[in-house]
Amino acid sequence: MSVGLYLVLVVAGVFSVYAASYDFDNASIFDFNEFSGKQVRWIFLALGLALMIMLIDRRMYETYAYPIYLTLLAIMVVTIFVAPDIKGSRSWLVFGPVSFQPAEFGKFATALALAKLFSGYQFRLNDSHTNYLRAIAIIFVPIALILAQRETGSALAYLSLFFVLYREGMSGLVLLAAAGAVIIFVVAVKYAGTMFMDMPLGEAAVIIMLGLLLLGMLAVYCHRVKAARNVVLFYLGAAAVAWGLHLLAIDIPGRYFLPPVLAASCVYCLILCLRGDSKPLLVTVGAVMAGVIFLYSVNYAFTSVLQPHHQQRIKVTLGLEEDRLGAGYNVNQSKIAIGSGGLTGKGFLNGTQTKLKYVPEQHTDFIYCTIGEEEGFIGSTAVLLLFLALILRVIHIAERQPTVFGRVYAYCVASYFIFHLAVNVGMVIGLCPVIGIPLPFFSYGGSSLWSFTILLFILLRIDASRREHLTY
Repeated sequence: MSVGLYLVLVVAGVFSVYAASYDFDNASIFDFNEFSGKQVRWIFLALGLALMIMLIDRRMYETYAYPIYLTLLAIMVVTIFVAPDIKGSRSWLVFGPVSFQPAEFGKFATALALAKLFSGYQFRLNDSHTNYLRAIAIIFVPIALILAQRETGSALAYLSLFFVLYREGMSGLVLLAAAGAVIIFVVAVKYAGTMFMDMPLGEAAVIIMLGLLLLGMLAVYCHRVKAARNVVLFYLGAAAVAWGLHLLAIDIPGRYFLPPVLAASCVYCLILCLRGDSKPLLVTVGAVMAGVIFLYSVNYAFTSVLQPHHQQRIKVTLGLEEDRLGAGYNVNQSKIAIGSGGLTGKGFLNGTQTKLKYVPEQHTDFIYCTIGEEEGFIGSTAVLLLFLALILRVIHIAERQPTVFGRVYAYCVASYFIFHLAVNVGMVIGLCPVIGIPLPFFSYGGSSLWSFTILLFILLRIDASRREHLTY
């Protein structure tokens, strides 16, 4: 079933590349001078690579996981210094007419290394902080090298591996913290220019959300319902005082009201720690304080850490700027193309937005808009359902693995697919910033195709020998 889904996706990808690059010259889909012909060539080579992978003993992948990982890291280091500058990024190694992106191949190497770590004798993620540091190091070393290549999109894909850590025992609070950081960043940036109580609305909104988080964690995580009730009464009392002063024409600036109220509620929680069972309360206060620190670092990170083109893309995504002729041009044209497809689409090779090249990079990162225009909502949904079937199949394979190595590797594969699908489609329809994430098996390019082929077929080789493992 997995191989069948793979073949359907890569074949659909070839037709999509052909449609995206077709320019009324009646060129054959197999013409090697066209993108579609080159993609067909990459597919045949990928199928040969898949066959080789299936012929290798599964134990080789576990035995040589670390050497493969270190080799790819070394190639990434070399890439930083020898790769040519392509659109501001140094992430492609060029050998004559052939070029490839080591960051793409680093995905399966990192997945193998992470699986090898977790399969170690009596390794348990929650046994010690050292285990956490080792797992995080395996993920973040390639991220650091890819960022040094100025390739942000590929680096972010590796962060999806934190879902694997969650499956292997990491506290859900970590994922909650990550989601909270995204929410704080978006709210603080989007509403930084609107004032509320003489302070930025984004800052005020985040402070209020952190106060609600404190209440929720007190009641649910700490099981301190009475304490949560007391905090609610304190909030209501503080609001009543502020309203009373307002009626007396005495307005307290929000910066001198909201943060102190939140700080006072945290102090109350710390006092409760003296009565025992302090760990949940300390975690609660720590989470709120971390949120406050992150809030006041957002402005610095946005203006001083992110590159100007990253700032522009985020502003366009959040609706702070339109810039339809600049940073927002790709997304705007992509949404026009998808919207013009309607329910059933304009038909294969009949898309006007894509045929007239209104959408830049439409055969690579924005190929989904070609599907939306020509195949409509039905075709776009069919593609998503194919990916959903593949991802569910990978998760099913993960759960039936008899070894930790197989299970962890399988969840790494699922995490990569979920991230690429969600971000690429979100990017094309304007829900995510444009960060250069390809759609697996559809976007033109040998590196991406080979990377996901290797990821998938190593998993299938590991799964094919699971019964052999049970007989040892």
